[in-house]
Amino acid sequence: MKHLVTLLLCFSTLSLISQNRKIPVDTTIVTTHSTVIKGTALNYTATTGTQPVWNAKDEPIATLYYTYYERNNVKDRANRPLVISFNGGPGSASVWMHIAYTGPKVLNMNEEGYPVQPYGVKNNPNSILDIADIVYVNPVNTAYSRMIADKEGKLPSNDTFFGINADIKYLAEWINTFVTRKNRWESPKYIIGESYGGTRVMGLANELQNKQWMFLNGVIMVSPADYKLYGTGQPIYSALNLPYFTAAAWYQKVLATELQQQDLLTILPEVEDFTINKLMPAIAKGGFISDTEKNQIAEKMAFYSGLSKTSILQNNLEVPASFFWKELLRTKTGQIIGRLDSRYLGIDKRETGDSPEYSPELSSWNHAFTPAINYYIREHLNFKTDVKYNMFGDVHPWDRENDYTREGLRQAMAENPYLKVLIQSGYYDGATTYFAAKYTMWQVDPSGKMKDRFTFKGYRSGHMMYLRNEDLISANNDLREFIQGSLTQGKPAKY
Repeated sequence: MKHLVTLLLCFSTLSLISQNRKIPVDTTIVTTHSTVIKGTALNYTATTGTQPVWNAKDEPIATLYYTYYERNNVKDRANRPLVISFNGGPGSASVWMHIAYTGPKVLNMNEEGYPVQPYGVKNNPNSILDIADIVYVNPVNTAYSRMIADKEGKLPSNDTFFGINADIKYLAEWINTFVTRKNRWESPKYIIGESYGGTRVMGLANELQNKQWMFLNGVIMVSPADYKLYGTGQPIYSALNLPYFTAAAWYQKVLATELQQQDLLTILPEVEDFTINKLMPAIAKGGFISDTEKNQIAEKMAFYSGLSKTSILQNNLEVPASFFWKELLRTKTGQIIGRLDSRYLGIDKRETGDSPEYSPELSSWNHAFTPAINYYIREHLNFKTDVKYNMFGDVHPWDRENDYTREGLRQAMAENPYLKVLIQSGYYDGATTYFAAKYTMWQVDPSGKMKDRFTFKGYRSGHMMYLRNEDLISANNDLREFIQGSLTQGKPAKY
């Protein structure tokens, strides 16, 4: 009998070991918590788990991992806003804003937004959970979200998910299911996207409205990446970097004394004006610009950027951002500056070269966010799996063709008088610059008839402006003001 028990235990152990590692297709884990936000104590429920993506035959082809926070003891849930949150990449998990910006917990960071040990999370007294419920959605191959094989064991085609329009289509369907399951059709709804999430939510605004018949109150873009802009002619795309160059150089204290002694926000309007009215026309002239004008423009660019006039002329006025990150401190400290947040410094093997070997800010964030989110999900949210949490998942090749997302946002706004837009950007973000975000905002509605429904907010930090505590406070307050200001208060949807 003893030997039989031993054999059974061995068989059981071997069976467990031989199981495939996979995520459940449809599951929820519910936990309850309490916190203090803006000085008010509140209780909330966290629901985390997976919800399927369906195909045309109503079969599951993928499952998306999400976390949903609801404030408890809300008497009128129908009038309580719902915020649907995405990060970007494409291929990034919805981790950054989840545990660093709007959620009830934030990463252990110092006041300026640099990671500290021990890794983990703490209460976020600035979370918007006091005024809105929030769901953080992870697209396919990010976090624990995965494709689902059919009965023959075959996975769906990558192009079902990995592309501008495919991404928008299946996520809109998923949101419809989520809103239905959670009984939130009556609620005012907002979508927020960071970085590539800016392209995503511009497209989702139109897709939700015209294919899911779900109308929104607000679209929020955090450090938006507008792929339409990246395909724009070079005079525009290149020139738009200059105001960011000024901000980064000002922070690193390498501008001329005349500029350095002024406040950043005093300088930037002057640089923006030069960019639009002088630099863009000059670059547009290409090799036929006169030597006199080319030298004048280069001299002014050097004044505003901290770069040498020689290096600017060597780049024919079109200075790549990657060159700027390598060049700005080359002859001063020999360090590189961060791409997503140019407050960060790094060290390359060689001081020579046209671009940095790595992104110091991203390395810093990854080594802090990764342990924190894995710990938080297991120990606070009680969701446990051996499936790897993908901070960045493989979603390539990504189809960028037929990008009509900017026009989609315009159309959604034109058809929906309720719909307003908020854009938030960090001045030291060199990947999706604040001035490029402004340019996108200007281009959405060429008629100018809806410009009073756009709001832009800038912050003295980088791509994830909320990592710096002062900006965490002000950015969340700006979200509160935007959400509360876009509630209809019983007014009809009419022009």
